[in-house]
Amino acid sequence: MATVQHVCSLPLARALRSRTASLAPSIPPARLPQADSSRVLLGLSEPELRQLALDFGQQSYRGKQLHGLLYKTKAKEIQDFSHLPQAFRNDLREAGWSVGRSPVHRAVSAADGTVKILIKLEDNRLIETVGIPVEDDKGSFRLTACISSQVGCPLRCSFCATGKGGYSRNLKQHEIVEQVLAIEELFRHRVTNVVFMGMGEPLLNLKSVLEAHRCLNKDVQIGQRMMTISTVGVPNTIKLLASYKLQSTLAVSLHAPNQELRQTIVPSAKSYPLDALMDDCKDYFIQTRRRVTFEYTLLAGINDRIEHAVELAELLHSCGRGYHVNLIPFNPIQGSEYRRPYKKAVLAFAAALESKKITISVRQTRGLDASAACGQLRNNFQKSPLLESAAAEPQPLPI
Repeated sequence: MATVQHVCSLPLARALRSRTASLAPSIPPARLPQADSSRVLLGLSEPELRQLALDFGQQSYRGKQLHGLLYKTKAKEIQDFSHLPQAFRNDLREAGWSVGRSPVHRAVSAADGTVKILIKLEDNRLIETVGIPVEDDKGSFRLTACISSQVGCPLRCSFCATGKGGYSRNLKQHEIVEQVLAIEELFRHRVTNVVFMGMGEPLLNLKSVLEAHRCLNKDVQIGQRMMTISTVGVPNTIKLLASYKLQSTLAVSLHAPNQELRQTIVPSAKSYPLDALMDDCKDYFIQTRRRVTFEYTLLAGINDRIEHAVELAELLHSCGRGYHVNLIPFNPIQGSEYRRPYKKAVLAFAAALESKKITISVRQTRGLDASAACGQLRNNFQKSPLLESAAAEPQPLPI
């Protein structure tokens, strides 16, 4: 984690140079003539915020107050920083600083309590975030935020609604972090778990994902072991991720037990052969000692037969130990040729893996009546930036 902190917790002077390279360093921050939308408070650590306060001629403790306003109070605008002197707030605004929070454009709740929201970004593009509440038999409550890392996704997996909606850009650090804060506000409860399994391929936006991971861990106070980073597999990035030695789970979207079938489901697999992917996963376990989870979406008649389960078990055994398989019955999406397998087929596939000594779980399907499959709700509203006139106010939720 020390490496991540080195990458993400830059001294404020360097952070300002990277965000506002065109500004002359001799101009005092409080007197900058033009606003710069890249100067965002959300995502900064407490030491960075303390330094920011000092740079504005304030005492260091004002930075600690800023930190609480951002991550505990969840203030959305600088004018809401009621604990800070008015002059400090004015100086922040004049220097072009903003909180970095975006409005909720739409929210849909499902009968099982799952809530999917669309967040409207500064450039009028929409991203999806899902809040998944679970209460176990002992009364313990868990709230998982499934968050996006890109606007759309360039990998276009054949069964995924996000890929059908096109790709626009990577998300910035604060645009990732704010999704978790939005879920906490909707549920009026702390998020306990975070999964980077929303729109986009996290390892194609690794810098922002690592920065957001640091912020969620250190500032929002979510344990590393409570976070999962998902990938379909991007050459060279799993090795890079392993070098940070995070305590979070790596989840690899496998979806097939052999290269020929996998590249029909995951087109990007043509440039990242299955053997190479599995070798990288084996090295990841050796370096981090963290078990890799393999996500396997079951598609009726495509990859859900017993022979597929046997072949998958053989593939995993060839990689040694340190793996777990999460079976995911396909979440139906409009216009897809794929079908959800019957429960009998899911149970038979799971039993076949277990008979081969493979540790498995079957994901409980949530939010079917809230378009909870990744990308579904966003595709209902947008494949290009929203016009200002189309930005409707979200409806309140009966949480």
